[in-house]
Amino acid sequence: MNDLARYIDHTLLAPEATSRDVVRLCEEAVRYGFYAVCIHSRFVPLARKQLEGSDVQIACVVGFPLGANSTEAKVCDAVQACREGARELDMVLSIGALKEGADDAVLADIRAVVDAAKAFGCIVKVILETALLNDEEIVRACRISERAGAAFVKTSTGFSTGGATVHHVELMRQSVGSGVRVKASGGIRDRKTAEAMIAAGADRIGASAGIAICEGEDVE
Repeated sequence: MNDLARYIDHTLLAPEATSRDVVRLCEEAVRYGFYAVCIHSRFVPLARKQLEGSDVQIACVVGFPLGANSTEAKVCDAVQACREGARELDMVLSIGALKEGADDAVLADIRAVVDAAKAFGCIVKVILETALLNDEEIVRACRISERAGAAFVKTSTGFSTGGATVHHVELMRQSVGSGVRVKASGGIRDRKTAEAMIAAGADRIGASAGIAICEGEDVE
């Protein structure tokens, strides 16, 4: 098995993704031994069927990509995804609330999703969207996520102004305890970049270019 494969959440979040695309994603995940597929909630039942009998996990996004949904909407989406077979949830925190200093609201938003997921034995990764935050905000977001019970803090959606950077991964790793892991996601398209993120402290890599990463290809 490729040494990078088990770090990778093989990701397909494009708005134009079809069921056929998701089937192919799942087939690739099994073939390469990726840790998980990361998909939208409507595809979770299909992925569960395709991945039956494999050890590939299903991760589903919540409040994606803006994080501006109400907490109630995020919880509803989380419960449905877990009920249908997701084992991990990648939720976007309330970016605007964080930036205006409403830390208690951010904490309550994350904790509500964490508690909903916990009832199904699922874990939550909190997407910070680091390209929109300064270093102080990233540190605050990490510490709030840890207090809320998140299993991971994650850099990016891949749909904003920038993706993961080594600096942000290092800062996130330094800002949480050993019980919280770090996921680097957004713009990771080759093996060299993936290895740099892991060296900086990433425990998981989110990428749509997982095959190219594992095969050492350069992707334009």
